[in-house]
Amino acid sequence: MIDPVRDLASVREATERLLAAAASLDNAAVAEPSRLPGWTRGHVLAHIARNADALVNVLQGRPMYPDATTRDSDIERDAPRPLAEQLADIRATDERFQVVGTEPADWERTVELRNGVTDRAARVPFRRWVEVALHHVDLGIGYELEDLPEEFVLREIDFLADRWSGRTEVPPVTLYLGHEENAPTWKTGGDEGTPVVLAGTGAELLGWLAGRGDQGAHLRVLAGDGLPALPPL
Repeated sequence: MIDPVRDLASVREATERLLAAAASLDNAAVAEPSRLPGWTRGHVLAHIARNADALVNVLQGRPMYPDATTRDSDIERDAPRPLAEQLADIRATDERFQVVGTEPADWERTVELRNGVTDRAARVPFRRWVEVALHHVDLGIGYELEDLPEEFVLREIDFLADRWSGRTEVPPVTLYLGHEENAPTWKTGGDEGTPVVLAGTGAELLGWLAGRGDQGAHLRVLAGDGLPALPPL
């Protein structure tokens, strides 16, 4: 059940957690590489702030970004900023997102994101939670996939399993959470190729689906031709 009000509170908690952890950095550490190829920690922090502004645009019925190049150019512009400026920006943009999120609105309306993707407005707070939580992991400052809240992990597995469903370049995949009886399972991938069955912890399943951590290297392949490669998110 999507609960945008509850998700807004989770966004706030995740943002405060990230800000507290990032406050231990210094300007030199911000300029160091993150876990995302080609991005420094400054790029990650800048993206987190600009994404909040972009989702405010979405909730207010404007295009997420003015044009195709603005997202990348804004991140490149803001990435070299000192730590204090980065953190102040994230805090201010989170506040704007929270304010807009609490305004009376029809949460069932359809909103448009990037590249023509549409969704229910009610899902936008969870999408923001995803941005904050996964990019906290991407900073490489001690917060790992295993530290993410269980509710978040299961919901993001749901989201990403659905995202990869129907993709012809991915074989049919069944995901098992551990080996316990009645444990959650998910189906993803397309309809062609040898079916694959994978099992692992929530963090391991999420790591594979999101291209994070060891990207599924520790998942158990119970059937099929091995761990399938997923396209970039």
